[in-house]
Amino acid sequence: MSAAIADPLGWDDLQELLPPQSELQLMQARIEGPTNAQARLRLFGRPESEVRVTLYRDHHAWCPYCQKVWLWLEEKRIPYRIRKVTMFCYGEKERWYKQIVPSGMLPALELDGQLYTESDLILQALEQTFGPLEAGLSDPDVFPLRQLERRLFRAWCQWLCYCEGAGPHSAPAEQHFARMAGLVEEALEATEGPFFLPRFSTADVIFIPYLERMNASLAYYKGYGLRTEHPAIDRWFTALEQRSTYLGTQSDIHTHAHDLPPQMGCCLASGSAEQRHVARLIDQGPWPVQHPAVIETRHPSPPGAALEALARILRHRDRLLAVNPFGSSSDLDAALRCALTTLVRPQFGVVRPPAGTAAGLRYLRDRISVPRDMSLHAARMLRGALETCAAQVGEEQGPGLPVQHRRDQNPEPFLVAAA
Repeated sequence: MSAAIADPLGWDDLQELLPPQSELQLMQARIEGPTNAQARLRLFGRPESEVRVTLYRDHHAWCPYCQKVWLWLEEKRIPYRIRKVTMFCYGEKERWYKQIVPSGMLPALELDGQLYTESDLILQALEQTFGPLEAGLSDPDVFPLRQLERRLFRAWCQWLCYCEGAGPHSAPAEQHFARMAGLVEEALEATEGPFFLPRFSTADVIFIPYLERMNASLAYYKGYGLRTEHPAIDRWFTALEQRSTYLGTQSDIHTHAHDLPPQMGCCLASGSAEQRHVARLIDQGPWPVQHPAVIETRHPSPPGAALEALARILRHRDRLLAVNPFGSSSDLDAALRCALTTLVRPQFGVVRPPAGTAAGLRYLRDRISVPRDMSLHAARMLRGALETCAAQVGEEQGPGLPVQHRRDQNPEPFLVAAA
């Protein structure tokens, strides 16, 4: 290993590490490249004049019902526009959107001038216009799977939101959830491949949003490994992770674990020593977390993950420092450069940040959102670099993440530089 360096790279030096790319090239990559959370238009090689669909989804790229419609459009390669709306959990709903959808409900979709709300009604309208994704919502092979997904959802809610502690009150809820997950496994094992039908279909799209959130929340709040306990579900996730469409919408355990409580009303931890240990690993690393209850992904880290994280920070660094409660200090600017240098130049070892910057670095560490900000692997690497540098100068943590709302994630300061 090369000798450690004492000083971080400057902002201009960090910028030079990125491949040269104009704003137009970046926009084209979002329009025509792999599924991504930053796009405002998706064409799949078609002319913009053929766009008939506008999807209204959340800025945060977190809403499970938005994810369902988003993924369907990506899989079917239907050209569409995206207009992003703030979920109330994160900030005030935009007036212009409430003029279109008075309830503020997300997602909404405009198809040939007709507005649709509620994700299943949206998918039905899309199926009628563009055809089903392998099999439609009313297909006799799909309809019972939709019912099973709702049964699993209710079992999850009962255990996650109504059973605090690890005592006898919680055991029946855990057992019921395990039975429902077992039925999901039976459905998956009824076909030769990894999906619910012989090929990827609407049935898989229906299960994706909440199985992803179940895997995250049960690990964090119950110490329960969904993918470990249910191998067929693990195989299903592993197959999904071979699809660029899914990877572009996929969140991570940390984002789900902390964004779910205000949406669900609450998420009750079992409080066992094992659960607390798992939650601490998810929050503080090291990442990837090495614990049987935490299988976040089996997809290998792509070679460009560190540069992806660097590019996203460089694009928004002024605003990231402005919203950080510790950001008024010039020391935090230097500390962030230390973390980014450690991220992209690991051969030089850890670059020690200025004293007193640990809390500011951890404030950012805790608020990286996947996939809004970057992909899962890029987020892992950035969290790791921020924590590694913070640990050099102290144990201080940033303010705790709120559980009644997530307005610490308000997108408004960043909208002037649309992601």
